[in-house]
Amino acid sequence: MFTLLRVLCAALLWLGVLWPQPAWASDGAQLFEMHCAGCHVNGANIIRRGKTLKLAALERQGLASEEAIAAIAAQGQGQMSGYADVLGEDGLQQVAEWVWQQSQAGWPKG
Repeated sequence: MFTLLRVLCAALLWLGVLWPQPAWASDGAQLFEMHCAGCHVNGANIIRRGKTLKLAALERQGLASEEAIAAIAAQGQGQMSGYADVLGEDGLQQVAEWVWQQSQAGWPKG
């Protein structure tokens, strides 16, 4: 009985540590790294150079707000798929806040 309990506890611990965390369990920077940085490294865009997350590009495209960034992240645009199902409402807001802050700071390399 004691051995079975130890095995069960070890299995639960293993699941708790290695099980993928839902999007809402992370902050905006982590979510961006997991879902966006593949194409938007340091706010750039490896697919379409003019469609970056830099402040000037966001302003030029009429996307210079957290709300606009969250809407694009949710619905997608052009070649970019929407991430509403992946990020959820809270995750979208966290990513949008973080992207907006980074764009205003010039995407400092950290």
